[in-house]
Amino acid sequence: MPEHELALPTAWGHLAGTLTLPDSPAPWAAALLIAGSGPTDRDGNNPLLGTRIDNVKRLAHALAARGIASLRYDKRGVGASVYPGLSEDALRFEHLVDDAVALAGCLAGDDRISRIALVGHSEGALIAALAAREAQAQAVVSIAGAGSRASALMRRQMADHLPQDIIEPAFAALAALEAQQAVDDVPDALFLLFRPTVQPYLISWFRHDPPAVLAELHMPVMLVHGSADTQVGVEHAQWLHAGKPDARLEIVAGMDHLMGVGGDTRRGADVVGGAVAAWLQELDVDVAA
Repeated sequence: MPEHELALPTAWGHLAGTLTLPDSPAPWAAALLIAGSGPTDRDGNNPLLGTRIDNVKRLAHALAARGIASLRYDKRGVGASVYPGLSEDALRFEHLVDDAVALAGCLAGDDRISRIALVGHSEGALIAALAAREAQAQAVVSIAGAGSRASALMRRQMADHLPQDIIEPAFAALAALEAQQAVDDVPDALFLLFRPTVQPYLISWFRHDPPAVLAELHMPVMLVHGSADTQVGVEHAQWLHAGKPDARLEIVAGMDHLMGVGGDTRRGADVVGGAVAAWLQELDVDVAA
């Protein structure tokens, strides 16, 4: 399958990605693939994981094998998406949404592309939903997306993993950030989580409620979640579905948060790619009818 590097100039630098095309004749439906949180690159790899998983790259290949083109990209300041002078305290969640809209525009300007879906994994699922209307996408796919505000998810994870003596100040910090207020006095034990330079980003992220965002979309939505996801439990898919009852819900047996089935991301990406491609092609048939 052909792959081509893409670079989109921006006011702050440029966004870089990979366009993956099917071997079948154009035109094709296309997916903008939006990776998860942190310094995750276009292929789905994050240095914090300590190993390459290539889950987004494998999803792109699985889609191409089924006739769906895709564009995956490095987020601003990650990989080849060069952002000279990037400062953590200047980044907002909405900037990531703006980038998705801009890259969807690149796909829309390609005569070989017939329809565009925004396909987001984990944090990228919320970015996809927020970008969809401005990007004039025809569909949205959420893979392992959270069904609650990020702050609520963090609160549950903290309750399970933090020492008892710092849970109270951690919850107090979360409550302040949820109320769109900065936290001035961060305990040393919580400094990495709530350092002053990351607080503006957290505040901008916490204001978005994923089920409410989906409820405002007037386009087809697909929810894909793994039954073995311990980071964002399968109940999150149910909460998202409650916000968008007409969404297609697909629970993948044995799949974890990183799209691994039995730890195998190649297998998981192929299952997800097959389900997403079949759904997008079903939408094409409905439009043609």
